[in-house]
Parts: sequence; C-alpha cells; structure tokens
Amino acid sequence: MGFEDQGRSLRTIAVVGDVHDQWLPADGRILAGLGVDAALFVGDFGNESVEVVRAIADISIPKAAVMGNHDAWYTATPWGQKKAPYDRAVEDRVQIQLDLLGADHVGYGSKDFAELGVSVVGGRPFSWGGPKWQNEGFYQKRFGVDGLEGSTVRLRQVVSETGQSAVIFIGHNGPYGLGNEPESICGRDWKPIGGDFGDRDLTAAIAAARDMGKTVPLVTFGHMHHRLRHTKERLRDRVIVDGAGTVYLNAAVVPRIESVGVTTRHNFMLVTLDKGAVVRVLRVLVTAEGETVEEERLFQRLKPVQLESAIA
Repeated sequence: MGFEDQGRSLRTIAVVGDVHDQWLPADGRILAGLGVDAALFVGDFGNESVEVVRAIADISIPKAAVMGNHDAWYTATPWGQKKAPYDRAVEDRVQIQLDLLGADHVGYGSKDFAELGVSVVGGRPFSWGGPKWQNEGFYQKRFGVDGLEGSTVRLRQVVSETGQSAVIFIGHNGPYGLGNEPESICGRDWKPIGGDFGDRDLTAAIAAARDMGKTVPLVTFGHMHHRLRHTKERLRDRVIVDGAGTVYLNAAVVPRIESVGVTTRHNFMLVTLDKGAVVRVLRVLVTAEGETVEEERLFQRLKPVQLESAIA
C-alpha cells in the first residue's frame, strides 16, 4: 500500500499485535508488498516460540520489537517453570529469542530510525500488566531491575539517551491512565470487571520524554485483546488521542490470521506519519496472495497538528 506523497513527507509504519504463533511465510511477503518504511512488533510471539521469533528476526524491513509475557511463559514464573516442555537447565529459550532479535529488541532500550525522524523506545519487556510488580526474580536476573521504581528509572534513562527529538514508545502492555472501564484501551475485562491495567512505569517514561522537550507521536502496544471477555456487544477501544496529540494504539487483534477457504487473511495495523505526527491509523486484512480485502480506518487527523512536548 503506497502513498502519493510529495517530498516523502509521509511515512508508513506497520504495527503487528500479539502474534500467538500466527506468523506464516506469507506475512513477510505481505509486509514487503505493503511498502512500509518500518515494522513494530509488540510481543507475545508465542509461548517461548523460538522459530516464530527467528522468522521475524529474518525480515529485512527495518524493525523494532518488545517481548510479551508469553515470550517468557515457561521461565518468568514458578508455575510456568513446572510446565516447561523442554529442559530449562539445557536451553534458555528466553535468551535465544533475545539473541535472535539482537538490536531490534528494544525492551528497556531504544533504536533510532533517523530516516523516519524518530527514536523507538521499548517499555518494560515481558510485561503482564496491572498495578502489582510481578516476577521479581526474573527481572532482577535478566535486567538488574528491582521493582516498579527501578523500572521507571531505567526507562527514563533510556529516553534521555535517544538521538531523535520525536519518540515512539512500544510496549507489550500499554500505559496507565487511559481509562478504567473494561472496554478501555488497557481496561481489565475479566473478573473482577473493570480497572486500569496499564503499566505505570511506561506512563512515567512518556511524561519524562515530554519533560525533556521531546514529542511523542505514537504509543503502541497489545496484550489486552480486541475482543472482550465479558461481552460480545462491542470491541475494546483500540485508538485514543490525548491532549498533547499523542495517538495510543492497541494493536492486539487476536487471532491475527483468519482462515477462509483455501487462503488465509492477515491483520496488520498501518500508521501514517506526516512531519512527525500520526495522521492515520488503518487496520488492513490482506490475503496470503497480497490482496487487501478489508480496510478499517481507526483514526484520521482532519487538520495539521503541532505536537506538544510538555505534559498536557
């Protein structure tokens, strides 16, 4: 999907929500056919699914990724360790995944996309979401992070070291403060119903970026699936915009691949940037043969906007 853009002021970023083992060879071909400038992956590739991560790591399109809670499913918790289908004393599948992605993994880190004029900062990797700090031993061992305060300090330091004045944040879970209804973009939709399940350290990192004079055009994440558990009458809120002009996108369309007859249809989010601001967000459904069969406009900016670097 291209754009008739004068002077290449428009840039297109594909955002891939929770994969959950649904990544086929066709997905790489589809991304190439969409003509995107970069791709962002918000985690949950599978339950420590090394081969899925390997396939995504091999994509030649510029990319950044953050890991989800399922990507340490057999490692982060005692419950998961007991269910591991492999010998954890011999294999460290969490580290294998991180090694495969290399510099493209930005959890607790960043990557500059100078050609897009943005730095991508990754939030807390392997996040389960919610108000409580979980998996203390895992975060201490893997990242040297002790608790929510330490995580916040780590993210603020990452933001301070970015090379671009515009910062896109990606996380597995979204930030705290975007609503506490079960239908909210990060709302709890299981019992007890309701409550803001966002990550407070990510919220603090976004605020820190603005305090430093940086703009934040986009914050994108997944984890909280688009279909709600408590009702089939509506879908989860997937896009909201705050007072500073930042667009928040929950890209977790699950399942992301649909089977129809002899073909498959693959979900992607396409985010269009114009001079540092998000001007459009589309969900597209593309067949394995590369035909776009459905297009849902989730956001369209009707007039130019000057993003604010200060907290709104």
